[in-house]
Amino acid sequence: MTIKDILHDVTDELARTFDSLDEGELEELERRVLSADRVFVAAAGRSLLAIRGFAMRLMHFGYTAYVVGETVTPAIGKNDLLLIASGSGSTATLVVIAEKARAAGAEVALITTRPDSPLGHLADHIVHLEAYTAKLPESGIKSVQLGGNTFEQGVLIVGDAIIIHIAGSSAQKNAELMSRHANLE
Repeated sequence: MTIKDILHDVTDELARTFDSLDEGELEELERRVLSADRVFVAAAGRSLLAIRGFAMRLMHFGYTAYVVGETVTPAIGKNDLLLIASGSGSTATLVVIAEKARAAGAEVALITTRPDSPLGHLADHIVHLEAYTAKLPESGIKSVQLGGNTFEQGVLIVGDAIIIHIAGSSAQKNAELMSRHANLE
């Protein structure tokens, strides 16, 4: 198998994953993002890398977004949204973060492969991303990829799709993005 063959297999996997998404779940997540005063994102490992991209793009379009655990992240509160990405839905540190967010009056949204999980039970809204993850091999979903790659890639692309839907794809919107893009590079 060549590297290009692997790339085609990966894109086929992602296409199947996205075909299984519920448009209503995606639209509801977008609605919650838009109605929140501030959006906080949390995840662990590579999922954190993927969800950070969503927070970054929200900031580029003028929304207030934070990554949980950063030194400049303020306290969460009422009218805020905590968006968690967790393939397993049971990462202990994320469960504690979700409990604290709910206690502070914030809403909790979750992107996961397991809606019926500890995080799923804490979430006000769930986007079910049917993707392979090595933590849940019993799911029956097959993958040519390692670990939770398909889930992590799915989180990144779902976030990008929501941002594109919010912002549109016009040249004017790209100019807006670039006006807030980092310039101390």
